[in-house]
Amino acid sequence: MGVGEFLSGGVSDVRRTARGFRWGRRGQVPRSAEPYVLPQHSTVFDTGWARRPAVMAAREVAQKVGLEPLFRSQVHTRVEGLDVLERLDGPVIFVANHASHLDTPLLLLSLPDAWRRKTAVAAAADYFFDTWWKAVGSSLVFNTFPIDRRGGSMAATPGEVLADGWSLVVYPEGTRSRDGWLQGFRMGAAFLAQTHDVPVVPVAHRGTFAAMPRGAGWPSKTDGRRREVTVRFGEPLRAAEGESVREFAPRIKDAVAALLDEERTSWYEAQLRRSAGTTPDPSGPDVAAWRRVWEQTEPVAGDAVGRGRPTPWDRVRTEARVRAKAALKR
Repeated sequence: MGVGEFLSGGVSDVRRTARGFRWGRRGQVPRSAEPYVLPQHSTVFDTGWARRPAVMAAREVAQKVGLEPLFRSQVHTRVEGLDVLERLDGPVIFVANHASHLDTPLLLLSLPDAWRRKTAVAAAADYFFDTWWKAVGSSLVFNTFPIDRRGGSMAATPGEVLADGWSLVVYPEGTRSRDGWLQGFRMGAAFLAQTHDVPVVPVAHRGTFAAMPRGAGWPSKTDGRRREVTVRFGEPLRAAEGESVREFAPRIKDAVAALLDEERTSWYEAQLRRSAGTTPDPSGPDVAAWRRVWEQTEPVAGDAVGRGRPTPWDRVRTEARVRAKAALKR
């Protein structure tokens, strides 16, 4: 065996070993083949250090020097509704839909600097805090803190963070949407807002699923062009006197749904439908799974993708309108 063949075989062995190495704590045996064990109560990862002045200074450098230039180089962003923050003073809970890992940097980097520096992000304990390096990395860069999504309950940390004057980013769906459409909302955000008497600012993202859906490791481009992603902030909501958490939570979801409708149409049209109770169902149409995903990959308004020429989505809508008119004439 020559030296070249020996080195080539060694590199191949290293690559094979790297692919099989257990980098995280997740087991390599499929869950369906694992024996059932009672769930264990894990300890809450302490993230108080991430909100100390020295770490806040390091995060500022990481976000403005590292994260923001990288993020802007991959997607084109459009931000609407930031004026609502000018009328607010003190911590709030940003409640947003969740379709991609791009949602958090999009929201944080869209906030005014003073708000961004005092905002923490609720993150799934079983995903972002299952290994020490992910826990430290996400806490340092995004100021995350762990929540338990498997049982639908939240750790004691969110209330402590709010009490210290920090705003929160909460995704009530609990996980990223598999097809881009809105999922059911849990009541943790409504409970926190009511318990700590802080307003909820609804937020709607669009385009993040098309750019980087669940399972993708990097934002995609079309014809070498950055995809358009949008984030829209809505009017703050407060729990009314005597209003229960079960009544307040649907109001928050309806506000996010109205923002998504506004993004697809216009503010005036969305408000008319909201007042009439005819806002389109944010959970999407009851059609085949591939069609649901396909509709969520449609370029948002102003996207450079397909600009100046009909897109596949335009052609499908035109054909649908023609078929509808033909059916009415029969």
